[in-house]
Amino acid sequence: MRVLGLDYGEARIGLAVSDVFGIVATPLETVCEKDRDRQLRAVAQVAKEKQVEKLVFGHPKRMDGSIGHRAEYTEAFAKDLSEMTGLPYELWDERFSSTEAHRLLEEGGVSGKKRKTKVDKIAAVLILQGWLNLHPGG
Repeated sequence: MRVLGLDYGEARIGLAVSDVFGIVATPLETVCEKDRDRQLRAVAQVAKEKQVEKLVFGHPKRMDGSIGHRAEYTEAFAKDLSEMTGLPYELWDERFSSTEAHRLLEEGGVSGKKRKTKVDKIAAVLILQGWLNLHPGG
């Protein structure tokens, strides 16, 4: 089963997709759009093109596990995208995914300017790979 991983942000959405066996996550692109309707359409188009069967959203919980505004925005976007595409979704605890993505890019020698354009899709890979590791085959 092919799964789409999302690192949702109000201005940028990092995307990653699994292989058809649901084992390995690969970065796709970053949707750089602030208009919510355009975001929804852009991500729905990618989901259709990649023939995904499930959506996995990074769920930005606070360090104490509580839900803040960012998590609420993510939940609302996930629900709307699911309704638009007819695809089921899951929320995956993403604490530290962006921090880890920054660290990996820095260790890989990616400069600050280039890092900003890549961090969201790398965070999406980390989110999706974490989910796939606990759900082999999707």
